[in-house]
Amino acid sequence: MNDTNNVKFKDWNSFKSPRVLTEVALFTALATVLSVIKIWKMPLGGSVTLASMMPLIWLSLRRGPKVGLFAGVVYGFVQMAIDPQIFYPTQILLDYPLAFGIIGLAGFFKNHPIIGTTTAVTSRFIMHLISGAVFFAEYTPDGMNPWVYSTLYNGSYMLAELGISIFFIFLLHKTKLLKAYT
Repeated sequence: MNDTNNVKFKDWNSFKSPRVLTEVALFTALATVLSVIKIWKMPLGGSVTLASMMPLIWLSLRRGPKVGLFAGVVYGFVQMAIDPQIFYPTQILLDYPLAFGIIGLAGFFKNHPIIGTTTAVTSRFIMHLISGAVFFAEYTPDGMNPWVYSTLYNGSYMLAELGISIFFIFLLHKTKLLKAYT
């Protein structure tokens, strides 16, 4: 029997479960649907959505980081296919599979969902921060450090995404839905 409270990277047996694979597909699909509901879109990529990271965080908290990292990488490739903001080939890795895959880190904090949510969103922000400073430095206003510009640019939408994600994960936690049907 698969112990869903175990967050160690022991083996890949959880991926043999049709239930877990179905959850990955459903939560990735839900995240994708929520991602197209944009509240605010940035000119060079990035946007505030209607809680698009919440399903991936929720899945990570339910099934652990291994499943969460996998679902995040899958979601990253889906995002790259439906809403690509590709300017440099090497930028793809940071802005898609790594940035969204790292959301799975929330799974290390199953008993502390707000800390897990904050860790996941902050980690995604760091991926976009690095990408922005390295690959988009040419868009930095004259006299401004590219790292400062990337922090401000990416922070402007990621901070809102963090607030939205915390709000919905808090509601799921308080209503006991976060751990329903595990």
